[in-house]
Amino acid sequence: MSEVTEVMETAAEAAEEVKEAAQASAEVVTEAAEAAAEKAEEVKETVTEKAEEAQESMADYAAELEASLNKGQPTSDPIWARFEELLNNREAIKVTIDSAVKGGVVAFVDGIRAFIPASKLANGYVENLEEYKGKEVEAMVITAEEAGKKLVLSVRDVLRKKSAEAKAARAAIMAECVEGAVMEGTVDSLMDYGAFIKLDNGASGLLHVSQIAYKRVEKPADVLNKGDRITVKIIGVKDGKISLSKKALEEAPARRERAPRERKEGEDRPRRDRREKEEVFNYKETGKASTSVGDLLKGLKLDN
Repeated sequence: MSEVTEVMETAAEAAEEVKEAAQASAEVVTEAAEAAAEKAEEVKETVTEKAEEAQESMADYAAELEASLNKGQPTSDPIWARFEELLNNREAIKVTIDSAVKGGVVAFVDGIRAFIPASKLANGYVENLEEYKGKEVEAMVITAEEAGKKLVLSVRDVLRKKSAEAKAARAAIMAECVEGAVMEGTVDSLMDYGAFIKLDNGASGLLHVSQIAYKRVEKPADVLNKGDRITVKIIGVKDGKISLSKKALEEAPARRERAPRERKEGEDRPRRDRREKEEVFNYKETGKASTSVGDLLKGLKLDN
């Protein structure tokens, strides 16, 4: 009986140990589960943060890409981008001719070799290209190919552009120079026959010696000096030439009446400057005119 009791006690103790072990295992499992859950939450938060950061980076990249596209296509070499800009704007640049080659001359722009064909070096035919070596000229980019490193310039295009601009400016100036206009100017040069006046709008006109003043002026230099400021009136524009007058702005002097001069005996009557008013006579015809011999001899008494 005592053995059975002992066995039962032993079994109870073992069951208690198993229970304690099971409880301990459950606690370990629970702790592990809690740790795993915490780890999962941390991982989730990290993933969320990384995703948000990635979304922000993509948004920034998209904005930067859009800004870049708005600025134009990127270029691998900013120098060639500058050449492309000069080509599109038809902007002139100064270059120095380095050497003469077959068919033209060579210059360097920002270290890039540029070719100027002989036909683009001047308005006319260039016989000796060597004469241009070392000369500084204004040229315009007419070809800019980065792939083939091809840069071509033209001096003639600059000259023609300047000529067209000068003609347009001249036309605008001449449009202001209408007959009757009063303008300010400066005495530019003096001649025996008149003075050339540089008007403030850029035009030039001739002030003839007869148009300087009402009083007689022998030479313009007697009353004018180079550099004098003067006010003049335009009295004529023909074939691009402007005629000016200073006396047209002055008050004409009163004309003096001259007393009639007594004629000497035998002196012809002087020529009159002005026509006198014609006197009008009213008359009535009372008879007929006759020129016959009978009429002339009528009433004459002849002695025998």
